[in-house]
Amino acid sequence: MSIINVASFAAGTWTQPGAEARPIASAVTGEVIAQAGGPLDAQVMLDHARQVGGPALRALSFHERASMLKKLALHLTEHKQALYDLSFNTGATQADHAYDIDGGIGTLFVYASKGKRELPDAHLLVDGDVEQFGKQGLFLGQHVYTSMQGVAVHINAFNFPVWGMLEKLAPTLLAGMPAIVKPATATSYVTELAVRLMLESGVLPEGALQFIAGGTGDLLDRLTAQDVVSFTGSADTALKLRSNPRILSNATRFTAEADSLNASILGPDVTPDAPEFDLFIKEVAREMTTKAGQKCTAIRRILVPEARVADVIEALEARLSKTVIGDPADPATRMGALVSTDQRDDVLAKAAILGTEAQRVIGDPDNFEVAGADKVKGAFLPPMLFHCADPDAAVKIHETEAFGPVSTIMPYRDTDHAVALANRGQGSLALSLFSHDTGVARDVVMGAGAWHGRVYINDRMSAKESTGHGSPMPHLIHGGPGRAGGGEEMGGIRGVKHFMQRTAVQGSPDMLQTITGVHVPGATPKPAPAHPFTRTFNQIEIGETITTEPRVVTMEDIEHFASFTGDTFYAHMDAEAAKRNPFFPDRVAHGYLLLSFAAGLFVEPNEGPVLANTGLDNLRFMKPVIADTPIHVVLTVKRKTRRTGEYGEVRWHVVILDDADETVAQYELLTMNAY
Repeated sequence: MSIINVASFAAGTWTQPGAEARPIASAVTGEVIAQAGGPLDAQVMLDHARQVGGPALRALSFHERASMLKKLALHLTEHKQALYDLSFNTGATQADHAYDIDGGIGTLFVYASKGKRELPDAHLLVDGDVEQFGKQGLFLGQHVYTSMQGVAVHINAFNFPVWGMLEKLAPTLLAGMPAIVKPATATSYVTELAVRLMLESGVLPEGALQFIAGGTGDLLDRLTAQDVVSFTGSADTALKLRSNPRILSNATRFTAEADSLNASILGPDVTPDAPEFDLFIKEVAREMTTKAGQKCTAIRRILVPEARVADVIEALEARLSKTVIGDPADPATRMGALVSTDQRDDVLAKAAILGTEAQRVIGDPDNFEVAGADKVKGAFLPPMLFHCADPDAAVKIHETEAFGPVSTIMPYRDTDHAVALANRGQGSLALSLFSHDTGVARDVVMGAGAWHGRVYINDRMSAKESTGHGSPMPHLIHGGPGRAGGGEEMGGIRGVKHFMQRTAVQGSPDMLQTITGVHVPGATPKPAPAHPFTRTFNQIEIGETITTEPRVVTMEDIEHFASFTGDTFYAHMDAEAAKRNPFFPDRVAHGYLLLSFAAGLFVEPNEGPVLANTGLDNLRFMKPVIADTPIHVVLTVKRKTRRTGEYGEVRWHVVILDDADETVAQYELLTMNAY
């Protein structure tokens, strides 16, 4: 195999490694397979991102960016076998690829879908409701998000060369911000291939994505208040980077996701014959062996009731003894190599520290079998389980992480004790609980939630669809307090907002409506030139309004509706009972009768651009309506969102008023309208 020259991609040009390039060895054979590193002009890269990539991305709407992510995901899916084949050199098995390569592509798909479903087809994101400061509503306030105008610098760890990049890149691009990606050198050759594939797809605008193979040079010294740094790695490195004087003086956003001493708790209700016991054993064993234990979310501390320690050790030994360690490209292999011999040596050094407070009960690094590879030249280790009999007196097991197939089991007395031990890790990315007792689950969340970014609870009810302790989902936040870095990534649209600026905008209803592209009550009405249901999606405008003729609600209407629907609630049928209710002056009309009458007042019955009514949101009944009260409707186009190539969603603001022009009810109607 020839040496891979891992190139950097800067300002539209691939730059080959320089004389100072660092050699990269195969995790499996120990042979040098690649080299990376060389001089780069950081300012040129930053200028290219800010002046070319940023404007190009910001010119696209959220939906156009979402479509871009989907095309990237499809292109990577088409070429993922090449990523699989190359990634075996990192020590990852085919099963590990599901977490890294497939997981990364899946994250692109999720953000593409969420961008289309949850974000407007616009360039600005409205946050929350309009705030009114005066009685007449002439001066209002609205929070909005706009794209930051700098560059996102992504610094990633070695363990997930594809997912680690894409879980940051997806929300960044969806936010309209260009990125400079810097992976860990040890596995950068896999990341480089993924970057090449994305660039070759022709989907990304010029300057949207740049790539650094090797060191960042003085890049961080040139960042501004409009830039963002997203870091994954050790807590020590995170502290060093975020302490950069330029980052501090400019208040540059810095998000850190650090490795942590994640814990898993076997509930006090679980016995060896319970389904939760087997689930727990399988999960712990999987977390110890997947990616050879090199996961920032891996279970490092196993907390079990005192009476179950021996049972758990016995069950784990039986399961881990079946783990085939060897060549990751062999389908029979269940655990591959660590990323490098340096990483293997570091894990052994950390395991020795754990050994000062705990006894190794499973796994001997000096005596284990490796299939199809040389265990000396390759970075192989067996799964190792330590037992700490006195976790209260111990210190090192709560602050030392062996970033490999290593975990420590420890006893707890009761739920409060288990929570206290879990929290001694001083902040983690993930805490899991295996219990069928809902009370225990609540106690754990209430006691430990403040110290853990995610609490994963599994039992016999959820096992079939559970995603796993160590699998961050793009829909949920990934991050944690304290030792875990204090940051957040992903979390659905929450992750997009990390790369945007929230601004409070104040002004008149007309101003806010024009700025946000969403109807604001109080804005100058736009008389519809024709009934809006006769106009296509492209023809109708935000703020376009019609006011219907009135209709009188009669007692006959109320009684007919009650008889027809079966809704004979006393407030509609018994005048004396209704009057005893503080909310009603007399017998009142059904709320859903009013909605039906409203539809009858504003609907255009003939075939036209309106294809379907898909629901209503935010329904509120504001004032009761008694018999012989006229009502009318004001219907306004609130928001338009493209959905497919044939139709879009129109959100209508509907207000039902009585003869005193007081609001009886209001809601938002959703329709699908042809273009």
